[in-house]
Amino acid sequence: MIYGYCRVSTARQHEENQHFAIERFVSAHNLKIDCWVEEKISSSKKLKERKLGKLLSKLQKDDILITTEISRLGRSLLEVMGILQTCLEKECQVWTLKENFRLGSDIQSKVLAFAFGLSAELSKALLQERIKESLARLKANGKKLGRPLGAKSKILKLEKNQKRLETLLSKGLPKAQIARLLGVDRSTLYYYLKKKNLNSD
Repeated sequence: MIYGYCRVSTARQHEENQHFAIERFVSAHNLKIDCWVEEKISSSKKLKERKLGKLLSKLQKDDILITTEISRLGRSLLEVMGILQTCLEKECQVWTLKENFRLGSDIQSKVLAFAFGLSAELSKALLQERIKESLARLKANGKKLGRPLGAKSKILKLEKNQKRLETLLSKGLPKAQIARLLGVDRSTLYYYLKKKNLNSD
């Protein structure tokens, strides 16, 4: 049996590109996919919760599992190595298109399996590090990260800008405009005016 395996992490992603790439590959090599296994699930989920886990349990000797890249199988090095080891023990093959990898039972395949699994793990770690660095740079440049200010924080914001608020009130500006200028909700502004016994008409 030849299996085609496609996986995306979220429902907003689509596996059509992976499906097309595998179809094009088997067609070019005069092969045919006997069974497709496609799923929308994060690789962080336990293997037994994924369709891939069920597929591994029914693979038999000389079966071929084709996927676009080794990271489709798992996120962590240990998980990828475990999946490849299972296939080695079952004497079936795993082919990946991106890395042009063919897992067999020879020592070279075992070494390559380790290398590609390690590469996927390192790529994930490097991506996480780049994200951390980007967030730190944004924070250093004064960009506020996280959730917007809550109501309590906005009250404090008005307190810090009370002189400006009183000036705007004295000019007779509409409350809605004042709220926009000070970066708070209109309801928060009215609450603050009432609390401070300022003109809220």
